[in-house]
Amino acid sequence: MLILRAFLALLSGFVSMAVLVGVATAVLMKLAPAWVGTPGNPRPAYIVVNLCYSLAAAAVGGYVTAWAAQDNPLYHALALAIIVLLLSALSALQQRGKQPIWYQLLLIAITPVGVLLGGLLRLKVAGI
Repeated sequence: MLILRAFLALLSGFVSMAVLVGVATAVLMKLAPAWVGTPGNPRPAYIVVNLCYSLAAAAVGGYVTAWAAQDNPLYHALALAIIVLLLSALSALQQRGKQPIWYQLLLIAITPVGVLLGGLLRLKVAGI
């Protein structure tokens, strides 16, 4: 039962991150497609906004994971951060040449940091 709970904590945090980023991206592309830019050539303002909401979504994912994991919430947030780091790196490899490399590297760095910040925030709220 402990392994299932850990898996569900990680899954809930990851899904919450993915849904938030997906919804924010879809809304942004729907409301301001010209502002977003073209594939392979995103506008600088869009990149900044994307990095900001990706960081916020990662923090929410870390918070949800730490909340759902009753045992060792920080370990679970750290596990999610490692998973996100690996998936971000794989995504950057797939997107090679389609987006600026500095943007891809920032996404790789920002999302795990956001997850850990969210996990730490949950610990602070819980008084742990």
